[in-house]
Amino acid sequence: MHREAYLKEKREQERREKPVLDEHKEVQLIEEAIIESYREHRSITLSVFNPFDDEETKGVIISIDRQSRRVKLVRGDEDYSWIQIEEIIKAGI
Repeated sequence: MHREAYLKEKREQERREKPVLDEHKEVQLIEEAIIESYREHRSITLSVFNPFDDEETKGVIISIDRQSRRVKLVRGDEDYSWIQIEEIIKAGI
């Protein structure tokens, strides 16, 4: 039991804070890449914030939900994710 508590505590110490993106530069580049993927049906690579290890995922944006501020990224026929725009820290076509 002590080992589990130790490992949990060690994992919590590795938790990172979400980086603050420059509103005019980085956020704009992310939004432009999302729109280009959506309009041109082009593949996009997104880096999504995770407190322990950022996740990189690749696919095509097929839907933008402006009200909920999320995008639908499709990787295959039945493989897709809804991703909160605020959690995206990097995007590239």
